[in-house]
Amino acid sequence: MQLRRAVVTGLGALTPIGATCQEFWEALINGVSGSGLITHFDTTLFKTKFACELKNYDPANYFERKEGRKIDPYAQYAMVAAEEAINDSGLNLETVDKDRVGVIWASGIGGIDTFQNEIKNYVTGGMIPRFNPFFIPKMISDIAAGLISIKYGFRGPNFGIVSACASSSNAIIDAIAYIRLGKANVFVVGGSEAAITEAGLGGFSVMQAISTNNDNYATASRPFDKNRDGFVMGEGGGGLIIEEYEHAIKRGAKIYAEIVGFGMSADAYHLTAPHPEGEGAQLVMRNALEDAGLTPEDIDYINVHGTSTPLGDIAETKAIVKVFGDHAYKLNISSTKSMTGHLLGAAGAVESIAAILSTKYDIVPPTINHFTDDPEIDSKLNLTFNKAQKRKVNYALSNTFGFGGHNTSIIFKKYSE
Repeated sequence: MQLRRAVVTGLGALTPIGATCQEFWEALINGVSGSGLITHFDTTLFKTKFACELKNYDPANYFERKEGRKIDPYAQYAMVAAEEAINDSGLNLETVDKDRVGVIWASGIGGIDTFQNEIKNYVTGGMIPRFNPFFIPKMISDIAAGLISIKYGFRGPNFGIVSACASSSNAIIDAIAYIRLGKANVFVVGGSEAAITEAGLGGFSVMQAISTNNDNYATASRPFDKNRDGFVMGEGGGGLIIEEYEHAIKRGAKIYAEIVGFGMSADAYHLTAPHPEGEGAQLVMRNALEDAGLTPEDIDYINVHGTSTPLGDIAETKAIVKVFGDHAYKLNISSTKSMTGHLLGAAGAVESIAAILSTKYDIVPPTINHFTDDPEIDSKLNLTFNKAQKRKVNYALSNTFGFGGHNTSIIFKKYSE
């Protein structure tokens, strides 16, 4: 069986540094930090008081009041990012075969805001079991895919993906696999997260996973820096239209990039910590290269998981050196989480967009907020510190790893007619 080719024909982003894909990209290459003091709730009693929130997001700009109240913020972000991607793709919704358009949408946590508020209302309401009738459909992490399909009438494969912070990369990978097998012509894929809540912040805080650098919150997300002390929470969503190549050509679609390979692996090591030598990360990158039929020397840029955690950044850079050998020192490597914060289940989609646009524009976004070299990280690696760099990017690889040891790598190829 000859596998079909998968290309990217539409992009959408709602992020802490830009409310559209274009705004997001411009902020990335200009090194803009999305970190600020939390406005969603009172942080007086919390150790961490900052995060990468969406700026000036108002549901009323996107939803009728009655509709918006039925949809958790994470699913709102999904619908906003998906709509931009669909519009950007130029799909003709009147003529496209909707039986052959699928939706795969991911969230690591789903409707935690809804869950938290419903439980608070129950407890403060004198233990009377009164719950919103939309409690369950607002909360479940697959509902975003359902909402998108209902809005547009897409009747192809439809489901949600949960693999912690690798979730939306797994959504992209599933879409590629279904396209290759001819199970659909088009997929709306992506991920969204809205976990900057009391429960979300408190949960990650007690794990000691997030930064407490309140005095320097704007620069607290500092991957690879000696003084990094954890990730900075982010929120938002990213959407992609992944399309079978011949289908895209036939309708005259613009093509951002081709997706030529993917890998998946498990650390099989620890609930939250990476393997210290990055064994799972090594395996997943090798799997992606093998799937794409490429050698390490073919890759120009790696958008790393790079969360700004003490252990994770060291393990990932070790893995890159092991996989890429001498070529590791010729690559550009960067963590865009230094700007967006960690969007959890949405990270893979948003960072894939960054990788795709690097192939389109031949610009590598920077790793900002670097001040002090870490002696545990190979100083010969080009981690693209503090300023974007121009270079030819024919192949970009995006890494995303999740709690539980879930690892994904996706390879994007510059498209030329």
